[in-house]
Amino acid sequence: MNFVVQSKALLQQLQIVGGVIAGNSTLPILSDFLFEIKNGVLTITGSDLETTISASMTVNANENGKVAIGAKMLIDALKTFPDQPLTFSIQADQNAVSVTSETGRFKVAGHDPSEFPKLPEVEPTAQVEIDSSILSNAIHKTIFATGNDDLRPVMSGVLLEIGGDCTNFVATDAHKLVKYSRFDLKSDTVQSIIVPKKPLNVLKNILLSFDTPVKVQFNAMNIVFSFDNITVTSRLIDGKYPNYEAVIPKENPNQLTVDRTSFLNTLRRVSLFSNKTTYQIRLRIAGSELHISAEDLDFSNEAAEVIACSYSGEDMEIGFNSKFLMEMLSNMDGCDTVTVQMSVPNRAGILVPAEKADENEDIMMLVMPIMLNN
Repeated sequence: MNFVVQSKALLQQLQIVGGVIAGNSTLPILSDFLFEIKNGVLTITGSDLETTISASMTVNANENGKVAIGAKMLIDALKTFPDQPLTFSIQADQNAVSVTSETGRFKVAGHDPSEFPKLPEVEPTAQVEIDSSILSNAIHKTIFATGNDDLRPVMSGVLLEIGGDCTNFVATDAHKLVKYSRFDLKSDTVQSIIVPKKPLNVLKNILLSFDTPVKVQFNAMNIVFSFDNITVTSRLIDGKYPNYEAVIPKENPNQLTVDRTSFLNTLRRVSLFSNKTTYQIRLRIAGSELHISAEDLDFSNEAAEVIACSYSGEDMEIGFNSKFLMEMLSNMDGCDTVTVQMSVPNRAGILVPAEKADENEDIMMLVMPIMLNN
């Protein structure tokens, strides 16, 4: 079996698919790409058993066939070529692969394609179409809040609630929580699924290069994202997501509005002097001044700054993990000012944009407080 393909076009597809391949897999075949040619279309597939990515492209081929090829060696070799046609010659009986360029020839290790994991057959029970920029933005604004606790796997993914009046993307690690809602995404049937973070991270990176609708299909076990010539398939996380609405304080009479960039930059400076275990910073709000301070008693470090704010409510002091606050402010990059809603110092604080950039979206970020030592 022979086929001819442009080196740069092939490399571009390999780099997309390669995002799912783990370099330290215990199964050697998972370090390979599966090349499959059918009627002049080359489909390249990569998998880690949980997530599978396929990309298709048209090539000049003389017959159908398939082979598994080592991913790292092939990508490293293609990166060195200027754009030119490459001829792949595959001896199927020996899984031998040789590549001929304008200036030479090299061999790449081939493996038995029958060992490559089979792509799951997904019979969708529901589907929704999401614009690539909206999906990328939803992932960007939520995925940082997912957890890493193996004992609570449901919190290591993003909850996708489709249907009703809107579609919600929710992520939490029990210390922070993000709820991103889209009111222009609706469905007749209400569905809730938990999508692992790895395929979402891979998707987020791929979608930066595309401006196209993404078809999202899923059932109780798997989810498939299809757009352009790319298909991303993943297992869903099985389990019941925590009742996140129960932890969101409903009455928050203390409202702090502050410039997002000033708040973020001040936190970055002051947090350098905080305790490296708790990253605790203290917010003291009085009138139109926000006092931000931190100290590390072990090393006698401390810092304090004051920035202007708008505040309604009783004077208060509250402590937060500065890393969590900085993550949230960094990911709320679509607004100039933010409002921090608070009730009492031992209840969660809520961050929302002070002004809406898009009427079709809503975002709420929640962060648990840290008990202050007075």
